[in-house]
Amino acid sequence: MKIVEEELGSPVESFFSYVSEEPVAAASFGQVYRGSTHDGRIVALKVQRPNLYHVVVRDIYILRLGLGLLQKIAKRKSDLRLYADELGKGLVGELDYSIEAANASKFLDAHSSFSFMYAPKIFPDLSRKRVLTMEWVVGDSPTDLLSLSTSSTCSERQKLEAKRRLLDLVSKGIEASLVQLLETGLLHADPHPGNLRYISSGQILDFGLLCQMEKKHRFAMLAAIVHIVNGDWASLMHSLIDMDVVKPGTNIRRITMELENSLGEVEFKDGIPDVKFSRVLGKILSVAIKNHFRMPPYFTLVLRSLASLEGLAVAADPNFKTFEAAYPYVVQKLLTENSAETRKILHLVVLNKQKEFRWERLALFLRVGSTRKTFNRVIASKNESSLDYLPNSFSGVFDTAYLVLRLLPSRDGIVLRKLLMTANGASLIRAMVSKEAIFVRQQLCRVIADVLYQWMTQTFGRGIMATQYSSQVRWTSEADNRELSPSSRLSVPVYDYQSIFRDRRLKVIFSRILDSARKDPALMLKFYWTAFAMVVTGSVRACHRVLVSLAKATLAPSSLLPRVAISA
Repeated sequence: MKIVEEELGSPVESFFSYVSEEPVAAASFGQVYRGSTHDGRIVALKVQRPNLYHVVVRDIYILRLGLGLLQKIAKRKSDLRLYADELGKGLVGELDYSIEAANASKFLDAHSSFSFMYAPKIFPDLSRKRVLTMEWVVGDSPTDLLSLSTSSTCSERQKLEAKRRLLDLVSKGIEASLVQLLETGLLHADPHPGNLRYISSGQILDFGLLCQMEKKHRFAMLAAIVHIVNGDWASLMHSLIDMDVVKPGTNIRRITMELENSLGEVEFKDGIPDVKFSRVLGKILSVAIKNHFRMPPYFTLVLRSLASLEGLAVAADPNFKTFEAAYPYVVQKLLTENSAETRKILHLVVLNKQKEFRWERLALFLRVGSTRKTFNRVIASKNESSLDYLPNSFSGVFDTAYLVLRLLPSRDGIVLRKLLMTANGASLIRAMVSKEAIFVRQQLCRVIADVLYQWMTQTFGRGIMATQYSSQVRWTSEADNRELSPSSRLSVPVYDYQSIFRDRRLKVIFSRILDSARKDPALMLKFYWTAFAMVVTGSVRACHRVLVSLAKATLAPSSLLPRVAISA
């Protein structure tokens, strides 16, 4: 309390109506008290312990001497004392709570658009160099949720709810780390469980340390994540060079072989590493230490953050995979952000040197991206106010094709359109008629069936219904269809496929692809035959759907079904 009075310049009672007698938590260099202001706001009062400055400086000096001695014994070329200097800079900065207050405000401004992230507000008029006053936030700590999820005294329902909340916090924490890493470049440098709370959104409570990443390094880190997932160790090396981790003049080929030997045994499940992130991290770090890599502060901070979150999740769910949780965000960024850097990464991943599609890579991108709900909302057309009537599970075969067809003509489809313009058109046709693309052709058959079904109902349906089934059936508009209960709606997604055929940009892309493939007559013949078979299959499905709709309308008892609404 003496420190509070010295810093604020007046007795504690003139600022706070209540301050707890005992601290409620211990901070790194201070203690936290619960208090309330005279206007009734509940606050957390963080007060620094006495005489810390000279203790910290002394310890850093001792550490610097020790590292200098270790450098001579180990005969290391790099100056290990720089690590002590970096640590000392951060620790001395933590002693000034006015820096932490500025960091908190800076972090809050940078991430205010991300609803799942929240930072407590700072009271600058009640904060000084050794005193920090911030908003009191109530939430569950990760350690408490973990204890509840494994407790033998709690009911099964309580344990399941605690586990759900913990895994939700971890998922949002991973996304928060990726947002800081790849979007804003402003990283929270101390993301341990004590600095997180769960209030249905991930929450960061301590801002003693922040780290700012350069834009160049952000995109290099994005590329590194993609290359790790794809098992492309040679490209990973180039990303590490861009991140200034690998020194110039290093034997790239030798280190690439070491990475292949260390990580080549990693198993992949559905195209994503089926292994703990910490294990992959350990293998990369072992190669880094052996070859004297330079590890930038942000690199170790991000890796520590993700490894810490994975540790919490695995304790509650042994099957949790960080890569599986993180990769959909990476895919969405690559598929929707129209920048030269992200396009370069995307082209490197899905195109070879001849600009031919790596079909399996593109399929993985689309499948993984389709698991992300926000990605599906991003590509929703502007004239659709609700997505309730659309497919709500993007795990099926048809859903991926549906997603692509919605993405292509949309504003956010510019990345995919440019990719198609860049790619070798003949390779696209060749991939389309290959055995590996059978699932894509099946998807397109269903899309063709939808297009023909819509056309048949619009062209013939009204007259037929007016003469034969007017008492039982009414053809509705899209707006009418939304008013119906979910059970009354057709399973067919309501989507205006004609917008795809009207889109001039897509016509240009398609004609360019065909022009490129016409140099190979045999390939074109195979393509036309495949297209003919798809149209016939789609036509049969559309006719079957119309007959089924008419049969349901005819056989439905009028008492139970006053009207059957069939979307046109």
